[in-house]
Amino acid sequence: MKTLFILNDAPYGTERCYNGLRLAGSLAKREGEQVKVFLIGDAAACSKKNQKLPQGYYNIEVMLKSVARQNGEIGVCGTCMDARGMTADELIEGTKRSTLDELTTWTVWADKVITF
Repeated sequence: MKTLFILNDAPYGTERCYNGLRLAGSLAKREGEQVKVFLIGDAAACSKKNQKLPQGYYNIEVMLKSVARQNGEIGVCGTCMDARGMTADELIEGTKRSTLDELTTWTVWADKVITF
C-alpha cells in the first residue's frame, strides 16, 4: 500500500503533526508499506534541523528522521520555505525541498492520502 501524508500545521502548538508523524512512522515500519510525507504551510517548519525542546517533550525532528530511516520520503514545500525564510541548508537530514508539482505526482502515486 502507498500512503501520502500531508501535514499542514506548525510543528508545535497543536498535536496534528505529532499525530500524523506517529501514524506515518508506524505505517512505514510495516512490511510492504510505502510512505511519503509532504510538509506544506506552517508544517514546513517541522523540517528545521537542530530543534531544542524541554526534557520529556516530543521532538518532531526525531520523528521525521525515524520516518526517513524507514525509507519514507519527505518533501517540504519550497514556496512555504521561502515564505518562512528557510533555506535548504536548514533542513533535517532525510528531508528535501520540494514543489507543488511533486505533491501532485505523489498524490496520483498514492493509494491513500491522509491530511493532518
